[in-house]
Amino acid sequence: MKNKPLAKMNRTLTLTTAERNEYRKRLIRLDHLVTPLEILNTTICQDLMEALPFLPDGFVDLLFLDPPYNLDRRFNRVPFRKKSMDQYAEWMDGWLSRLVPLLKPTASVYICADWRSSPVVHAVASRYFQPRNRITWEREKGRGAARNWKNCLEDIWFFTHSGRYTFNLEAVKMKRRVIAPYTHANGEPKGWVREAGTEFRLTHPSNLWTDITVPFWSMPENTIHPTQKPEKLLAKIILASSNPGDVVLDPFLGSGTASVTAKKLGRYYVGIEIDETYCCLAEKRLHLAEREKMIQGYEDGVFWERNTLVERLAKRSRGKGRPSP
Repeated sequence: MKNKPLAKMNRTLTLTTAERNEYRKRLIRLDHLVTPLEILNTTICQDLMEALPFLPDGFVDLLFLDPPYNLDRRFNRVPFRKKSMDQYAEWMDGWLSRLVPLLKPTASVYICADWRSSPVVHAVASRYFQPRNRITWEREKGRGAARNWKNCLEDIWFFTHSGRYTFNLEAVKMKRRVIAPYTHANGEPKGWVREAGTEFRLTHPSNLWTDITVPFWSMPENTIHPTQKPEKLLAKIILASSNPGDVVLDPFLGSGTASVTAKKLGRYYVGIEIDETYCCLAEKRLHLAEREKMIQGYEDGVFWERNTLVERLAKRSRGKGRPSP
């Protein structure tokens, strides 16, 4: 990957030759059956189907899957070719069926999809897991279409391995602006609080996520990966469906969002990715996460509605005489 000069405010992560050489040393490749301890907190740089025979059974608490959608797409040097729906289902079943033994009985599974691949994902995964919900999240980036509706949503299917599973409701509540701040008869707020001059209410999480910002050039988590998922999105999943010390596995790691977010939230992680450049970017992000634990849009154990946290922090900083972050 050849680095190009970035604009002044562009914070996209890149790799120098020295960094690539250093982070390459941290990557592993499996050629024998391993124990969980041998692979916890590692990035496996290998084709998933080559790595699968060497992975241990029953060690995963949370499986996050962001496979290529059924589109013609190039991921750095690795192309994916669009298939028929039957072929896509067969391709998916080929690796998903072999991931099942890796899971604990109490494990949860989240699988990303676009509107085309979503029915296939549900059908194939339902052969092995219990479907719990379909999350739809607003992907606000993207170009408009001249002869169609702009596509600005994606799905995440939520499955569990059994009827026993983790779901931490209190960990994933959201702060939203209060449109109608009702009060009790004595004038006290009715289910809301005022912070920095704005009324907020703590709400239960739903399966419609409109508070996610897709990584872009001014965000420090941004990389060159074309379908990078936001840390805030992974934080919701990890906090809801795992506990500190649990193991999060991402077999399509990309540039490392699942591993990085798991590390920031006190979970173990294992990532598998075929492309070395993306693996090195993941390792760089993991290194940076050792000193920077912030997840944009998440503060003090609460997820904030898009843009409200920035405004709140700015008001709070001005009030204390500090520059806003």
